[in-house]
Formats: sequence, structure tokens, C-alpha cells
Amino acid sequence: MTMTTTIAVGDSLPDVTFRTMTSKGPAERSTGEVFAGKTVALFAVPGAFTPTCHQKHLPGFLDNFERFVAKGVDTIACTAVNDAFVLDAWSKDTGAGDRIVMLADGSGDFAKAIGMDVDLGPVGLGLRTRRYAMLVRDGVVAILNIEEKPSSAEASGAEALLRDM
Repeated sequence: MTMTTTIAVGDSLPDVTFRTMTSKGPAERSTGEVFAGKTVALFAVPGAFTPTCHQKHLPGFLDNFERFVAKGVDTIACTAVNDAFVLDAWSKDTGAGDRIVMLADGSGDFAKAIGMDVDLGPVGLGLRTRRYAMLVRDGVVAILNIEEKPSSAEASGAEALLRDM
């Protein structure tokens, strides 16, 4: 199965609204609020708590937090087609805390806008995002690593992104 991607290195991220959890409940955060004027390591997972996402993908970014900061990354963010409540629970379960900003893309608006949406209905997951990692500087994609196989977290893993920086 060949997948096409809309977003590419050099492209600006589209104006989309995510939801993040706050002490008062879910709050909206625009693409501009998250990415403008910052260097952000963004990784996307098909689903919080799913095996590869939970055991391989997110842990790599947590384990390498200091290395990203040392390379000038202001924010590490994770997006998934899950709601803010699920991503908040996942953040607490993994100990991500304030080290990884969880960006809920519950309806897949961001995934669709950048051409990274994928139908995983045949395996019971419905509309999701493809697995990828990107380095974004002031809202512009500087590095984009896309995983060909959803069950792998090699090309999109923290080590690969750090190596490409």
C-alpha cells in the first residue's frame, strides 16, 4: 500500500486547533501557540497506550529529553488522534509530565491537514495519524521522518530524529 503525504520539509504547518489538558480541563491550543518562535520536536503516534506507541515510541523521547534540550529544542510534543482525557491519562501513566506536551487531535484535523491521516479501521482503530517525527522551527518543517510500517518506531524514533539534527 502506497501512502501519499501532503506536508514536506520547508512547509509551514497549517493553522489547526489541538486540545491539551489543564488543571481546569481541556483547553484549546492553536498551531501558532505551540510552534511559533520555537523549535519543537513533534512526534505522532497512532494511539496512546497501543503497544509500539507505549513501549517504544514515547519512551525514546522521554529518555532523550536532555539531549533534545541540549540541541536547542524548546518543546517536545506528541500528537495522536485521541482525546485530551486519554492523552492526559497516558502522560500520567508514562511519567511524561511537563516534559512532553500532549496535543490531542481528536477528530484528526491536524493529521488530515498535513496528509498524515490513515484509516486503521481494518485493525479496529478507525481514523488515526501515521507514525512520524518532525523537527519544526518557528512553524516550518525542518526534518520529517515518516514510518512506513505503523508497528515500527525506528525512522520516527527519538534516536533517528536526534541523529538528523
